[in-house]
Order: sequence, then C-alpha cells, then structure tokens
Amino acid sequence: MPERPLAMFAMTAQNVPLIFPPGLMARLRGLVDVDPALVAHDFTDPRVRAVLAETEILVTGWGCPALDADTLDAAPKLRAVLHSAGSVKGFTTPAVWERGLLVSSAADANALPVAEYTLAMILLAGKDVFAQRDRLRTERAFPYGQILPGTGNFGRRVGIVGASRVGRRLVELLRPFDLEVSLADPYLDEAGAAALGVRLLPLDDLLAGSDIVTVHAPQTPETRHMIGRRELALMPAGSVLINTARGSLVEHDALAAALRADRIGAILDVTDPEPLPADSPLYDLPNAFVTPHLAGSQGNEVARLGRTVLEELERLLSGEELACRVDEAGLEHSA
Repeated sequence: MPERPLAMFAMTAQNVPLIFPPGLMARLRGLVDVDPALVAHDFTDPRVRAVLAETEILVTGWGCPALDADTLDAAPKLRAVLHSAGSVKGFTTPAVWERGLLVSSAADANALPVAEYTLAMILLAGKDVFAQRDRLRTERAFPYGQILPGTGNFGRRVGIVGASRVGRRLVELLRPFDLEVSLADPYLDEAGAAALGVRLLPLDDLLAGSDIVTVHAPQTPETRHMIGRRELALMPAGSVLINTARGSLVEHDALAAALRADRIGAILDVTDPEPLPADSPLYDLPNAFVTPHLAGSQGNEVARLGRTVLEELERLLSGEELACRVDEAGLEHSA
C-alpha cells in the first residue's frame, strides 16, 4: 500500500466525530488520506462514487450501506474494511468474501461495556436492589439492621447462556467475586469450558440450577425464542433473567406471563420489537427492569471503537496480521 492510502468513512455521519474525537481523528489522518466531511451513507451518490474509485480502505460503522457487488465494482482498489462497531452482518454481502477483502471489527471493544453492564446487573440483582428500592419508595421507612433472607452475592449461582465475546468477557469480570458460574453453549466443549474456568452445562440444567441467568448468544434462526415458556418454567422461583443480547432470543409473551405470576424477575436491555410498543406490560410490571439498549458502547465509550480501528489500521499499514479480523466462516455462529 502507498504510505498514505485513500480511505473513506461509511456510516451515520453524526457518529464520525463521536467515534473519532479530535485526538483520534488527528492520528487517523496521519495514517491515511481521509476527508471527515465526506461520509458515505449511499454508495450511489456521485460524490461518493468518485472517491470510491480510488479508495483502498473503508472505515465503516453503524449505518453503513450494503457492500454489494455493484458497490465493489466501483471500488476496484478497495483492500480492507475496518468496522468501528460490532457485527458486520448488516452490511457485508457474499461479494465481500468472494473478493477476498480484509474485514476487521471492533466487536471485542464493544463487548466490554456490555459485559460491564451485565456484571453490574448481576450484583444488583443478587442484592435484590430493584425490589428493595421500590419497597423503600412505597413505605418511606425500613427496619434498620434487618437481615434480608435470600439476598446477597455469596455463592450466588450465575448461568451464562452463550460463550460469545460478551459471554467470555463476562466470565473474566466475574472471577473476583464469590459466585458459582456455569455456562451453556452447544459449540463449546469441556476443555474449552475448563480453559475459561467455568462449569459447562446443558441449557436446561443451567436454567434449573441458576439464581441469575444472563443471555449472550448470537441472534440466528436457531436461537429465536430459545428462552420460551418451557425454559422459563425451568428457572427456580425468585430467579432473575438478564438479556443484553437480542430481544428475539426471549419469547416476550411467555416472559410477561412468568413475570405476572411473580415467579421470576427480568432485566432487559434489549427487546423484540425495539422499542417495545407503548402498551407493553413489560414497562409496568414491578419485577421487570427495562433499559433502552444502552449496554453497548455509549457516550465516551464509542471512542474505544475508534481506537480499535486505529490500532487495526496501524497493523494493516505495517504488514502485520489484523488482531480483530472477521472471516465468513465464523459469521454463521456469531452476532
């Protein structure tokens, strides 16, 4: 590649200065020739098309249009796609892989805040924080010094569904705590679980034996409604379900029924659909805690994604292997 190859942004334009604040943007422009004012949200735009003909590197992000065969025909010099977000499924097409383009993703960087959010929710759920907050708000008093049976995180059983990037990062974050952690994943074997330091269980056994179940499987046709009426019935009374993966993994009607019966609690950062309809019972059920898809990179966290792209770009330009390379074969079982 030339010393300063031509690059172009392809994402939602307002995200560019958030992902690449001034310091990171200066570093980026020191490595490649890129115009921050030209952001592709439509590859048929004549201005974009003209630059695309000479572009060697695409810096993509949320809102990137599809990289179809027509677009790639218009970009004969394109060599690499560096994605400043998680999944590349939304914009890559078979043509990307057929042409042997290098594709990198900041999915590992985006997994960290999701794992951090989940860790926080596990610890808060173990202390029964949400129910106790509501109790205090209602009663405006509490018996000082009372020990609450059934609360606490000593020996709390946590079941992780999915050895995804987030699932694995969560395992690391949970190590300092006195928790019993188990994992269910059909693509993980005993040796892999042992390397992670967790107990591998079939999904049904994990559901039946966990106080807190947290879902981190990818969204695929096979995982749609993987947590449904039957699975929810396996969870012990008083247990909590956390979902920061995708809303479609949990059957919401079945979950609402289990919550109405006051059998379990739920912490949902993702729903199906998203956002929920205004009349969804999940907004009002006292044992449902719903947040607006904020576990992933938000605010100052998105700059971590930009830094990841910069590090990958430096590797690319120095001829090193990409650390966060995505291959087509791995997409089938990933987010």
